[in-house]
Amino acid sequence: MRRWIESLNFKFRYLHRSFGSSSFRLLDVGSGNHSASKTCRVFPLCDYYGIDKEKTYHNSEEDFRVMKGFYETDLEQLEFAAIPDNYFDALWMVHVIEHLHNGDEVITALLPKLRKGGFIFIEYPGKKSLQLPSMHGTLNFHDDPTHVRLYSSTELENLLTEKGCTVLRSGTRRNWPYIFLLPVRIFQSLYTYKKVVGSVFWDLLGFAEFVYAKK
Repeated sequence: MRRWIESLNFKFRYLHRSFGSSSFRLLDVGSGNHSASKTCRVFPLCDYYGIDKEKTYHNSEEDFRVMKGFYETDLEQLEFAAIPDNYFDALWMVHVIEHLHNGDEVITALLPKLRKGGFIFIEYPGKKSLQLPSMHGTLNFHDDPTHVRLYSSTELENLLTEKGCTVLRSGTRRNWPYIFLLPVRIFQSLYTYKKVVGSVFWDLLGFAEFVYAKK
């Protein structure tokens, strides 16, 4: 049951679309919140590599046990020489670039790490997030004080195209299982946090956008 619930995560839909049940190497940019354990439970043949500013951002011993490697670096410094080029089958950046002043440069610098034929997935708050009401847990872009820059799908599509990638899909994130399970997720939020957090409504209200492309 736990694995099935975790498999509903929107970012996993595109990993499954890319690789199905095959093995693959993933570079997960911004790999906190136990992403390693969750990813490897859903995709047991995934060779998971993480990159983040700090190792301790909601990672446990289990997370590091399933990782094949971890790169501790400040993304904005663009120091990625330790990461091998043309090595990864997938490059995932989920709610990372909005925390970076130079997210476009970070994407450009990390693309050489992706092999030809590999896939990149980027998810971030869209322009609509500026118009949504403020809510605990972030529903409006400015609810999170660490959000420093807003990106658009057009900007990211143009960037990836200029770097030789083919954009396969982009737009507003609508995770229909999450929308259908909204009453359950509201109850879960109340049980866990003693309040309803804004992320429960992201898919219903169109908080996030995504770009999915092939190199």
